[in-house]
Amino acid sequence: MTNVLSPMIELGVIIPGTVLAYFPIKKHLKVSRLRLFPILISSLICLCALCGFVCYRYNLKSFVLAIPIVLALSAAYCCSLKTSMWKSVSVLLAVCGVFACIASITRAVDSITFPQNTTPWFEIKSAVLFNILCWMFVILAWYPATHGVSELLDDENIAQTWYVFWILPIIFILLNFFIIPWNPNILHTGRIMQGYIVISVSLLVLLLIFYALLYFIAKSLNRNNKLAQENQFLNMQRAQYDALKGAIEETRQARHDMRHHFAVLNALAEQKNWEELEKYLSSASQNIPDTELVLCKNHAVNAIIGHYYSKCKGNGIPLKLKIDIPENLTVSESDICLVIANLLENALEASMKLDRNKRQIKMYAHPHSDSIILVSVENAFNGDITEKNGIFGSSKRNGDGIGTQSIRRIAEKSGGYCRFSHENGIFKADVMLHSQN
Repeated sequence: MTNVLSPMIELGVIIPGTVLAYFPIKKHLKVSRLRLFPILISSLICLCALCGFVCYRYNLKSFVLAIPIVLALSAAYCCSLKTSMWKSVSVLLAVCGVFACIASITRAVDSITFPQNTTPWFEIKSAVLFNILCWMFVILAWYPATHGVSELLDDENIAQTWYVFWILPIIFILLNFFIIPWNPNILHTGRIMQGYIVISVSLLVLLLIFYALLYFIAKSLNRNNKLAQENQFLNMQRAQYDALKGAIEETRQARHDMRHHFAVLNALAEQKNWEELEKYLSSASQNIPDTELVLCKNHAVNAIIGHYYSKCKGNGIPLKLKIDIPENLTVSESDICLVIANLLENALEASMKLDRNKRQIKMYAHPHSDSIILVSVENAFNGDITEKNGIFGSSKRNGDGIGTQSIRRIAEKSGGYCRFSHENGIFKADVMLHSQN
């Protein structure tokens, strides 16, 4: 009976591994945790018991059946999430890498404690120890997984990081497979056991150090990206401020020249020289400066929209605006600016691919209540669009569109929502931003 339970318990580490994999990504679930976890955990228990029995019946190493279980679990894991496959697979491999190192350490303990064990799996006490070590790691990793790692997964500014991260855990998984002795008795030859223990512990420590380094590097990249965005917004505001100063100076000069214009007009009127009067009026009206574009009371939002208004005007793109954003907001001002900048950038990019007579952008933004801001953007596009599970692909590169993903993340992090739709050559984005208080 004990021999039957050993491979079952050994395979049972898949359960804490699954729990850990969902910690950082729980906000991206397609279904509620109350519905998902009872079904998932009960299915894994049955699967581990069945595969453990197969291992016992045919005298197989447990990892032989652990591989197809993990592959099936990976497919279910990716299907249960509203995030990119790169992130999902990277999280799973990160967990597998750590558990592979813990398995190597447990193998050394099992070989020392039960040198007479000739079965292709751990003794039952070692299998229990394996589970305890894995659950201990899950508990220790809970806070960094649900806070630090979760923030990195939510941040679309460093999405490219996940395209290469998976390589690291893959290397450590392969290294742990490579050091598995096909004959357990080899570990008791000379100083091989001491070397095996040192290598196993070193692999785990090195992997955790690499994880920590990559985390801090990603955090640094994220901070730099945010600083770059803030710098971009400041440059937009500075440009608007310079334009405003220029407009004020032109208006002051125009007022100063006004009495001279009236004197000339009065003289031409007295002479009844209507032709010259008409020419002078036409010439003077052309020299009247354009008034500065003031769209709303919020200076930051006004600067962002003013920047894209100038770009649209320079590219011959009609931009219809209806903006009513108050100066004082309960919704994060930086979030509003990021959403508006991403929406208008995407709309501008799509419009540039069209003939000039087909270009058009409409934008509406207004408060729905004291704690809710609604933003809507419509633009014509060429009909070429990539969409999978509600996630739109980027037209600049392979992979998911960072702009739309960033908008979704900003909206959903405070309980808001975003919706993207396209029909008859018109792409529409509706975003609700909610106060975080």
